Amino acid sequence: MASFELTVAGRYLRARRGEKVIPVITVISIAGVAAGVMALVIALAVNNGFRGTLQRSLLGATSHVDIVEKEPGEGIANWKQLSPLLGKLPHVTGVSPAIYDQVFLSGPKAAKGAIVKGIDVKSELATNDLLRKLKAGSVDRLTEDDNGLPGVILGSRLADESGAVLNSVVTLMSPQGNLTPFGPEAKSQRFRVVGIFESGFYELDQIWSYAPMASVQKLLGIGNVVNEIELRVDDIYLAESVGLQAARVAGPRYVATNWQEKNKGLLNALKMERIVTAITIGLIELVGALNILITLTLIVLTRSKDIAVLMAMGARRAQIRRIFMLQGALIGALGTLLGLLIAYLFCHFANTYRWIPLDESIYALSFVPFEPGKWDGIWVAATAMGVSLAATLYPARNATRVTPVEVLRYE
Repeated sequence: MASFELTVAGRYLRARRGEKVIPVITVISIAGVAAGVMALVIALAVNNGFRGTLQRSLLGATSHVDIVEKEPGEGIANWKQLSPLLGKLPHVTGVSPAIYDQVFLSGPKAAKGAIVKGIDVKSELATNDLLRKLKAGSVDRLTEDDNGLPGVILGSRLADESGAVLNSVVTLMSPQGNLTPFGPEAKSQRFRVVGIFESGFYELDQIWSYAPMASVQKLLGIGNVVNEIELRVDDIYLAESVGLQAARVAGPRYVATNWQEKNKGLLNALKMERIVTAITIGLIELVGALNILITLTLIVLTRSKDIAVLMAMGARRAQIRRIFMLQGALIGALGTLLGLLIAYLFCHFANTYRWIPLDESIYALSFVPFEPGKWDGIWVAATAMGVSLAATLYPARNATRVTPVEVLRYE
């Protein structure tokens, strides 16, 4: 019997000779569902793309968990003792001491404000993927003596804006230098550019630089101390629990922060944008459902004689109801499949060929990334089909109210 109901439902959606309105409205209904599905999948893909790209860029260059002082002081002097203990914690895959400071970088063309990160190269490579793939140069040259000068690795934007190129010499100046009777005296140190990195994240590429830890400590005029101990974990979503354990190991003078806390504002903004986008563009699916309701209502009105004949020949009211519900399901299925196909094809080509460029200084990325999720397509399709079926309930109920005797009395 299901084949009978499906056959009738399909024939009702096709045009009879001389009929124009119903086929046109049917096409519009399918297009409405497809537009809603397509828009929602693409919008979610953009949100996923921004979140995923920014997250990968940030976590490729920064740590998952940081151990820092509760109150800024003289730094972490016992970092050599703490590092092995922290490395033994569950899920910790790498430990790296680091020292950060703001400096002025003077290059061949211009001077720029920058952040220098003093690192131990071997430890840093255990927590940082960025230095493994440099745009130019080699991380092996990041030593305290590269042809007479300590090495430095610059972000691509920082290098471009300061005029620095591979093997050129730049000067780093720290305002926190030697203390004199007249106040702090700025200290400067010449470095040789031994590498240039490009993370794809504008802020990192514009202001970050890496140098040997001992050279940065000398530039800042401090002893063998660091101001952070960075940890990498095997599951980024365990960073909070690992941070709590690390803080207990480090002692009461220190506190742990994780990547989610440091980027809380950005992650919350993307999460809220995803919710607002789903609600706003989801309204398009309601428009598609309204089109389905109108289409089926018109079919019920124009095919009342057919419905009466079917009921007179023995078709049950439940079968009539299913015929019109199947019509709505067919419209919803065609629109959903069409919308998913167009959306995923568009996302693939737009992401591969970077169709939509962006201003990096504003959006941190050079193009709009599209990363449609598998589960997004599933729940969007399920929602579209659910809305489409809901739109069939009223016209399907009206179809069962047709009285064969009244309709066929004057035929």
